[in-house]
Amino acid sequence: MLESLFKLSARKSNVRQECTAGITTFVTMGYIIFVNPSMLSSTGMNFNAVLFATCVSAAIATLLMGLYANYPFALAPGMGINAYFTYGVVLGMGYDWQTALGAVFISGIAFIILTLVRARELIMNSIPMGIKIGTVTGIGLFIAFIGLKNAGIIVENPATLVSLGNLTNAPVLVSIFGILAISVLVARKIRGAILWGILASTILAIMMGVSQVPDSVFGTPSLSDVSTTFLQMDIKAAITIGLLEIIFVFLFVDIFDSIGTITGLSKQAGYLDENGKLPNADKTLMADGVGTTVGACLGTSTVTAYIESASGIAEGGRTGLTAVVVGICFLLALLFTPIIGAVPAVATAPALIIVGAMMLQNITDLKFKDMSEVIPAFLTMIMMPLTFSIATGLAFGFISYPIIKTLSGKVREVSFMVWLLAALFVLRFIFLSE
Repeated sequence: MLESLFKLSARKSNVRQECTAGITTFVTMGYIIFVNPSMLSSTGMNFNAVLFATCVSAAIATLLMGLYANYPFALAPGMGINAYFTYGVVLGMGYDWQTALGAVFISGIAFIILTLVRARELIMNSIPMGIKIGTVTGIGLFIAFIGLKNAGIIVENPATLVSLGNLTNAPVLVSIFGILAISVLVARKIRGAILWGILASTILAIMMGVSQVPDSVFGTPSLSDVSTTFLQMDIKAAITIGLLEIIFVFLFVDIFDSIGTITGLSKQAGYLDENGKLPNADKTLMADGVGTTVGACLGTSTVTAYIESASGIAEGGRTGLTAVVVGICFLLALLFTPIIGAVPAVATAPALIIVGAMMLQNITDLKFKDMSEVIPAFLTMIMMPLTFSIATGLAFGFISYPIIKTLSGKVREVSFMVWLLAALFVLRFIFLSE
């Protein structure tokens, strides 16, 4: 049955190899189970409800990827966009989390429609490479800044905006230990480095009295907890002019992240044809769109493909059976809710910092000799952490790009889509600025 469903022999794989790859992928990306509920609960959402939404949405999207597309790619609520959901939309702009979920839901539906009409490539091909690189790098800086803030390493200062925190405080020491532990594990290329670092930091936090030992090992989120976020998205409130920009950011980042990640993973696994195209690419993106839509219904931010799937591919994962194993692991993780609930924010903060550092590697692809590419990319990446907003970073990038290109005599390099987005962002500053 498995051979017929996943074509194991055709892809030179077997059940044991696929299961090993699936477990490897899950261990590598399992940190999201701790980080996402910790982050989104800052908006007032129930921690256990977000934990349930994280695991179930990841399971549904990944199982769909495996059973429908037959690829070993795993999906879960994305890092960076969950930070924008929490600190940008809810805590920054003042919208309630129900409205933010409504915006995520709408972006998911839009993603599905764009997939069905095959418009994603047209959009992605019209976005300048510099803006793409600036977006990824900027999101990395943004979540690293949030991690440093949550760790207490960076604190507010009325004179200088930010300054160094008290490094002798117990919670800060736990975070510093976590940063060092994860860094060493990542440098030594240990599978699941971030997950093991979070667990080690949690043990230290319990020993230092920063966190408490869980009352039990096994347990699942209660129905009363789950119901607090299930189908609570406010779609009506999200359909306003003020939230169009938010919906766009959710959609843009999801499209860019999913296509970029899946293309990279496909290249690693050898799936791309002679034209550099991925067979059945629409099926992989459909899993992404459905995952985001279902995730919003359950109570979590945008679901997207994870680059950590590369670890499973490196272990020999070549079919959708790898993804099915990952999906099952996400469901099994729900049985350990008490342990996950005992992980303090200072233990997950190092994960944000290290993931942010990992996202900086894309900057090497920037054409540094062409300042008309470098400056818009720089404005995109630097404005995200400094304004605490991914949307503002994108606005500065898209507005500056066509202006600089035009005045530099390179107007032909600017697509109609970029001009349109630049105009919309200008109107946003004129009419929607507080």
